[in-house]
Amino acid sequence: MTLEENFIATAKRSLLLPQKPSPTDLQLLYGLYKQATLGDNPHEKPNNTDMVSMGKHLGWKAQKGKAKEKAMEEYIAKVEALEAAQNS
Repeated sequence: MTLEENFIATAKRSLLLPQKPSPTDLQLLYGLYKQATLGDNPHEKPNNTDMVSMGKHLGWKAQKGKAKEKAMEEYIAKVEALEAAQNS
């Protein structure tokens, strides 16, 4: 399985986690996913009153400059860690 195939399979599995990840973990996963699929965040900072959009923006912005492959690897590792923690 290639890195990209593993990443896609892991993204699908992330939707099936028994427990919703913490807000911090969700922000990290979102940022890594967007960086892996779209690259650096080109968007302006959203309205501060929209906390969900702000969290997503900051999560993606935190990954700025990270290579697509590195973001995929980190995403896979994080989902695997969450799966292991929730299945133990």
